[in-house]
Amino acid sequence: MNEKAAAARAENLPVHECWAQLRVVSVGRLAVWDTDHPDIFPVNYTVDHGTLVFRTGEGTKLSALLRGHPVALEADGVDPDTGVAWSVVVKGPAEVLSTTDDLVDSFSLRLFPWHAGHKDNFVRIQPTSVTGRRFKVTPPADWWTAYANAPHSSPE
Repeated sequence: MNEKAAAARAENLPVHECWAQLRVVSVGRLAVWDTDHPDIFPVNYTVDHGTLVFRTGEGTKLSALLRGHPVALEADGVDPDTGVAWSVVVKGPAEVLSTTDDLVDSFSLRLFPWHAGHKDNFVRIQPTSVTGRRFKVTPPADWWTAYANAPHSSPE
């Protein structure tokens, strides 16, 4: 299959469908700029009035956020029955919630980190960009090549 045919099978999602998909899952990958390189962290998040909110503790992720660089969060999923997958990317600035009103409001969010530990900082991503795609997962026969079945030398 050529690249043009593969690209034609992908559908760009309107923003409202991106938000609907973001509500379906609660785990994404947060990309931050850490001093001189990018870094990626899994985070549990929730959608809150056109923003994303997650919790974090002290460490690399929080330090990188406090430097003020924009972040990106990517979430995706696939329906195993239909083979239709989606991927959404949200980009924008992230801020640690600090006002009393924001903190009180954040406690009502259903936001439960998977990893134990102190995650006392609530962070809100204010999107400047929300994009997404939906596509049918390609069957292995379409991308499997003869090379994939060829004998390989031992890694030793």
